[in-house]
Amino acid sequence: MRAVFLDFSSVTRGDLDLTTLEQAISPWQFHDETYQAQVAERIKDAEIVISNKTMLNRPAISAANRLKLICVAATGYNNVDLVAAAEHNIPVCNVRGYATPSVVQHVFMLMLNLTRRFVEYQQLVRNGGWQTSPFFCPLDFGIEELTGKRLGIIGYGELGKAVGKVAQAFGMQLLIAEHKNTSAALIRPGRRDFDAVLSQSDFISLHCPLSEETRDLISHTEFALMKPTAYLINTARGGLVNETDLLQCLSANRIAGAGIDVLQEEPPVHGNILLDYPHPNLIITPHTAWASRESRQRLLDLLADNIRNFLQGKPFNQITDALGTSTAHK
Repeated sequence: MRAVFLDFSSVTRGDLDLTTLEQAISPWQFHDETYQAQVAERIKDAEIVISNKTMLNRPAISAANRLKLICVAATGYNNVDLVAAAEHNIPVCNVRGYATPSVVQHVFMLMLNLTRRFVEYQQLVRNGGWQTSPFFCPLDFGIEELTGKRLGIIGYGELGKAVGKVAQAFGMQLLIAEHKNTSAALIRPGRRDFDAVLSQSDFISLHCPLSEETRDLISHTEFALMKPTAYLINTARGGLVNETDLLQCLSANRIAGAGIDVLQEEPPVHGNILLDYPHPNLIITPHTAWASRESRQRLLDLLADNIRNFLQGKPFNQITDALGTSTAHK
């Protein structure tokens, strides 16, 4: 069987072991990257296709007459036309849980950098401010502790739960959000009203997938509910947050700051208004929360498991919400 990986360099630059993939199926074609105009040609004779972020749209899927399985090298799968795949009886699978330790550590890296004012103090040292200070400890920037703060978690699947566990180790209080616009009578045990979580939390951390239901989940209305001392953390998907509203909110000091690992367009080849924001209370990282070497190796190994299980008729992490029945955030 012929297998194609469309954007291999998005997961490795030669630092991973490919043994499990090569044992699962052979031969492979590994493409460092694939432009949209190349997709149909590269998958037309393939039986198994792996894509991390390369779009697999209806025309490309329809033209791939031999295609038997689409593997998404990620948890999010908004880069695949699931309806088109279902119409052609092509199952789609993703990989879950591989990046949990990496993402959780990144979430707290952002939180700690913001509250410990890491960027400002590093710049102070580099500019000679400590060297010329009359005090052993310059107190130019206020530092906060995580202990005792309230962390609102939106999306309480594996990642949200793992973030919550570490938060409790820091002594934080957890507020788990129910789905947006859920009536009070339907709020599940252990959850809280979505708006109440926004208004009561010192930190909001997003861990839900991007769908039409969750697009602009956090926009002007939601920012207005947040405390002026609150921080927004987004390591999920850029489209969950309205970037224009976030910029306006930060510029008006409506919230204390934000740490984001994702933008609506990635890479931001057309620029992005947030990249021009000049103040250190916005930290932007280039979608690297998931990208520890250990995480990426787990990803390849779990992709191999999906392929092997599919070929053997075993469960293989198939996505079954092709007709739009997915839950927006757990």
